[in-house]
Amino acid sequence: MNRILKTTVLAAAIMSVAGVAQARDQIRIVGSSTVYPFASYVTEEFGATTGNPTPVIESTGSGGGLRLFCNGVGEGTPDITNASRRMKVSEFERCEENGVTDITEAKIGSDGIVLGQSSSNDDVDFTLEQLFLAVAAQVPQDGELVDNPYTNWSDIDSSLPDREISIYGPPTTSGTRDAFEELVMETASEEMDEYEEAYTEIRSDGVYIDAGENDNLIVQRLSEDTGAFGIFGYSFLEENTDTISAASIEGVAPEADAISSGEYPIARSLWFYVKNQHAEEVPPMYDYVDMFMSEQMIGEDGYLRDIGLIVLPEDEREEWRQAVADRTTMSADVLK
Repeated sequence: MNRILKTTVLAAAIMSVAGVAQARDQIRIVGSSTVYPFASYVTEEFGATTGNPTPVIESTGSGGGLRLFCNGVGEGTPDITNASRRMKVSEFERCEENGVTDITEAKIGSDGIVLGQSSSNDDVDFTLEQLFLAVAAQVPQDGELVDNPYTNWSDIDSSLPDREISIYGPPTTSGTRDAFEELVMETASEEMDEYEEAYTEIRSDGVYIDAGENDNLIVQRLSEDTGAFGIFGYSFLEENTDTISAASIEGVAPEADAISSGEYPIARSLWFYVKNQHAEEVPPMYDYVDMFMSEQMIGEDGYLRDIGLIVLPEDEREEWRQAVADRTTMSADVLK
């Protein structure tokens, strides 16, 4: 290779590296649609107050975000992923297989899964079993499991509205869907003799409508389709109380205190995961993470509480804040 060509190649390489470094000054975040409003608030605050570029954030769903996060290390992979459920052991193992071996886990608060409807409707109280019978692919009939025949809520129980069963819900990539299957489907089916094990298959005959990862779209649809219900996080109820009301579950309304205490039956934790191997490549990453975990954001009087985050008890907040400050590397053992 002649001297001129070598010089040209070297110059191109230097420009390429410089371009990558500059681009990676901008943090890339993916993940849960439920955590998205909270993370978006922090990204805007981060961009406005620190002099760093506002992070790029995408709502991909918890499962989709963890899949992208665990694809590997380096350019083209996200630095942080949000999740409305805890990482699964299988996801952690996939991360390790792809070289993502230094991850810090952060628990930021709690959330309730809401069964919302147009506020023009009367209040409704569901049991977990009634919800299960509305959405399960197969249900008990005369001692056997058959394809779900229910078309109206009143077919399940005469005390329920004489309305067609129509539910807008999250897709399989969503942590909200995972949590609904665990907290509603598994819990209810394990109490029913007809099922030999936990049953989570959701019917695919059009009663349950996959509404995508954007929970705001579910809320909008309920304003148009006033007979339907929607499944989404508590924060979206908080933001739309003028048009949306929520069903009670087992006699408990989805309110902050009931979700925080666990009294509300469909409550879950919210998380994010940090790829520590990107710390040198993305210098602002830890500044963003520390801002997110600050009292100003996730505390009793924090900004995120004002937009619907259910805050953790003080001692638990401090425990997770310290784990993040220490850049604690998680292991599969904590997920088992």
